[in-house]
Amino acid sequence: MNTQQLSTKLRGWLPLLPVLLLLLASYWLSLQVAPLTPVERIQRHDVDFVIDKLSSTTLNDQGQPRFALSAEKMWHYPDDETTHLQMPVLTSFLADRPPSHTSAQSGTINNHNTDVRLYDEVQVVRPAGGNLVEQRFQTDFLHVMPERDFAQTDHPVMMVSGKNSISALGMEIDNQARTVKLLSQVKAIHEPIRK
Repeated sequence: MNTQQLSTKLRGWLPLLPVLLLLLASYWLSLQVAPLTPVERIQRHDVDFVIDKLSSTTLNDQGQPRFALSAEKMWHYPDDETTHLQMPVLTSFLADRPPSHTSAQSGTINNHNTDVRLYDEVQVVRPAGGNLVEQRFQTDFLHVMPERDFAQTDHPVMMVSGKNSISALGMEIDNQARTVKLLSQVKAIHEPIRK
């Protein structure tokens, strides 16, 4: 093929060159203006509300106080639906005995408000009532289910009842039945009553 034949063939394609350039330009432009693929919304772990000096009381079916929650401060995170408490105090009211009080340095409440987890210097005080002496419990973690009036931990516990003290690993407290179950490694110190 000589040069003259090649130039004749190229001249035949020359009118199509602007059309090809136009196609390439429109393809490039469509890539530039195409919507981006949706990026998952990233939720930040930011507080959406804060309450200072919280005091809340839940009533039973008869309109009597069932349990109360107070705290120095409460704040909520919407991304994981957790509520955090500073210096919480949970009070459980039962008709036939004095209220029991549970306090801690900090705590969390789940998104259904059915579980309260208390941390650091947790104290439970069950006042004397009837023929029972006051009972005090100390631990560093306690899982409380207020609706059931039940609490449990698998952490070390110290129980003081009168002049007796008991240490254990793990505990279950049922305030309605007024029972305490110490789970393992139980050690007791008993001081007899002197008359």
